[in-house]
Amino acid sequence: MSVSLPDGQLSTAAARRIIGVLLLVAPLEQVAFDIYTPALPEIAEHFAATNTLVQNTVTAYVLGMALVVLPAGLIADAIGRKRVLLAGLTLMTLTSIGSALADNLTMMIGLRFLQGLGAGTCLLLAATVAADCFRDVKLVSVLGLLGAAWGSAPVIAPAVGGFITQFGSWRLVFAVLAVLTGAVTILVSVLLPETLRHERRAPVNMRAAAGVLGEALRHRAFVAFAVMFGVVAAAQAVFGVVGPFLYQDGLGLSAATYGFIALGVGVANFVGAAACGALAQRTTTHRLAIAGSAVLAFAGAVLLASAQFVGLSAVAITAGAALALLSIGVLDPLTKGLAMGVFTRNLGLITGLISVFCYGSIALAMALMAWLPENSQAPLGWFYVLAAVTLLAVMKMSVRRNSSASVSG
Repeated sequence: MSVSLPDGQLSTAAARRIIGVLLLVAPLEQVAFDIYTPALPEIAEHFAATNTLVQNTVTAYVLGMALVVLPAGLIADAIGRKRVLLAGLTLMTLTSIGSALADNLTMMIGLRFLQGLGAGTCLLLAATVAADCFRDVKLVSVLGLLGAAWGSAPVIAPAVGGFITQFGSWRLVFAVLAVLTGAVTILVSVLLPETLRHERRAPVNMRAAAGVLGEALRHRAFVAFAVMFGVVAAAQAVFGVVGPFLYQDGLGLSAATYGFIALGVGVANFVGAAACGALAQRTTTHRLAIAGSAVLAFAGAVLLASAQFVGLSAVAITAGAALALLSIGVLDPLTKGLAMGVFTRNLGLITGLISVFCYGSIALAMALMAWLPENSQAPLGWFYVLAAVTLLAVMKMSVRRNSSASVSG
C-alpha cells in the first residue's frame, strides 16, 4: 500500500497514523544506545575487561550506523522506505537477543556492530518518510516532533536501563530491548504505508548516486550544516558514555541512582528539543545557533571550573551536563533541519549523507572519550567547549562564504 505524498493530499487520519508510527521509530537507535549505558561498569566487571574495551561496544554500534546510512538511503530510494526499515528493525531485534546471550565481549562487540547496521535505518527513514509526506512548515514541525521523540530517549532509556541493571542484570536490558524493537517492527509492518511513489523511485545507479553525493559535498551551505549537526550529535552522545563511569565508578553511586540523574539531564535535552520550533519562529536560525553554542560553551566552563576547584562532584557534573543537553536539544533539530532543507530530491541518499556526518562524528567522539581519563569531569568540559567553538567557527565561515558569493553574484 502507498499513499499520496504532497502535503494536503494526505487525509488527517493518515497523516496522524504516519506521524504516530514515526514517533516510535525515530528514537529507537538512541534507545539502543542509551538503555544499556548504566550497565557498562557491570559488563566490564562480568567480562573482567577494562572500561576502554567495554566502551568499544558503543563505538562498534555507532560505526555500524555510520556505515549503513548511505547504502540504506540509496536502496530506500530504489525499492521504497518500508522494506528497508523493516529489515533494519528485524536486525535490531535479533542482535538484541544475541547480545543478551553473549558469552564473551568480542561477541558482544560484533553483535553491537551488526545492531548498529539495523539501528542506522531508524531515524534515517523516519526523517525520509516525513520528507516524502510533508513540505515546508509542516515538515519542519514534524521533524521537530521527531527530534523531541529522539531527544526523549536520553530521558527515559538510561533511567529504565539503570533500574533493570540494579534489580536484574545487564542481560535483561538487552532482552527488554529485543521486546521493544520487536513490537515496533510489528507496528511498522501493520500501520505504516509505503510513502515513496513509484514515479519518484530511482534505480540503484552508483554513478548517479556518486553524482548526487558529489553535488551535495560541493554545496558549501549543506556541508556546513551537516558538519554542525555532526558536532552537535557527538556532544549529545558523550555524556551517555562518560556519565556512568563518573557517577558509578568515580562517585560510587548505584546504577539506579545514575538512571535518575540521567533522567534529569535527559529532561533538559527534551525541553530544548521541544522548544526549538517555537524559538525558531521568534528569531533567526543564525542567532538561535549562536545562543545555543554560547550555552554549550558555558556548560563546558562549568565542568572545567568545578573540576579545578571542587573535584569530582555529582552536583557540578549534573548541572554542567544539564545545561549542555539543554542547548543541544535546541541545536540538534535546528542544524539537521537546515541541512535537510537544502535539497528536495534523492532525500533518502541525502539524509543518509547527513547521517554519515552524524555517526562519523559520534564514533570519533566515542573513541576520544574512551581514551581520555574518566576520573574527572574536565575532559567532558573540554569537549563541550571545543564543540561550541567549532560550531561558531563553521557558522562564521559559512556566513562569510555566502556573503562573498552574494557580492560576486
